[in-house]
Amino acid sequence: MAEASDVRVRSVQMRDFRTYARAEASLGPGLTVVHGPNGAGKSNLLEALYFGCTGRSPRTRNERELVRFEAQAARVVVHCSEGAQQHELSVGYGPGPDGARAVKRMTADGAPVERLLDVDFRPLLSVFEPDRLELLKGPPSVRRAHLDALVCALWPTRDGDRREYSRVLAQRNALLARIRSGRASQSTLGAWDRELATVGLLVREHRASAVELLANPFAKRARQLGLSGEAKLEYRPRSRATSVEELVAELRARLPSDLERGFTGHGPHRDELAFQRDGRELRSYGSQGEQRLALLALLLAERTVLAEQRSRTPLMLLDDVMSELDAERRELLAAELSSGGQSVIAATDLGHVPGAGDSAVTRLRVTAGAILQEAQAA
Repeated sequence: MAEASDVRVRSVQMRDFRTYARAEASLGPGLTVVHGPNGAGKSNLLEALYFGCTGRSPRTRNERELVRFEAQAARVVVHCSEGAQQHELSVGYGPGPDGARAVKRMTADGAPVERLLDVDFRPLLSVFEPDRLELLKGPPSVRRAHLDALVCALWPTRDGDRREYSRVLAQRNALLARIRSGRASQSTLGAWDRELATVGLLVREHRASAVELLANPFAKRARQLGLSGEAKLEYRPRSRATSVEELVAELRARLPSDLERGFTGHGPHRDELAFQRDGRELRSYGSQGEQRLALLALLLAERTVLAEQRSRTPLMLLDDVMSELDAERRELLAAELSSGGQSVIAATDLGHVPGAGDSAVTRLRVTAGAILQEAQAA
């Protein structure tokens, strides 16, 4: 099988998306800096890039917020290239009138698709925004979802195991509810326990493999960004079972508590991904600045691993990342981003982005829903 080549995003077109009635932005092959005053639409442009490549927003689950006020529907089109091949991704969303069911249409090169995540030429993306600190500070479910998304990006065919685990878990939970209400017998649980254990061990193995690949690059990037102490990623599975039989036995041993609560309390859906510095949890003992550096280290580590494993370097979308970094760390981050791949940085002040005036950098100025591409330096 031939190796995949890097996918480059060439441009994004928006219609009635957030504050944009109609707008288009072209990206450079390396670093693109989006600058302008607060509230001008910089974050909306980055969100449109993500939405057009994935079919979902990194900022909200309520997609009605994406449609410009008083507009009927929003549409984003992303033009990208893979070597000599040109491609187009499109996402249209309409909330529907008077509470009618929302409609979302996604296409890849004009053909309808159910999930953009399944499109071979879809660009990989990595996003940093202030709200993403929830990845370190929030509940374990956020970290599990992120880790599962990385597994899918690294090994797309393994995403089926995660989805199958979710399906079997939902079935087992539904059966627990019926047993609890007296509408089913415990004797019917055996088959679901074995299915859950079988696919659960696969999910755990995939996650552990991803963290193993990330561990050294994460520690290295954390040192480079100036995070003091020894940074470490640790995958903590809830189960220590080494076989299907052992995990089935663990599930059976916990059946009384599962019936009392009405759901399955043991398995990969309870695993944790820990961020540590000198053996202490950054979630509890790290400052917000240290957590920001750890998040950046993680995203940069993932970028390195994906480039090595899939020969694809993710497009990095960085919103308000430079304002809270000191001059030395800005230089370090800019140097890392300049080492290869595409990146888009949103900033209110061009002076916060080292090298923003270089001829190799594409600069976009955003003002009140309009995007102007500035002339490159000679």
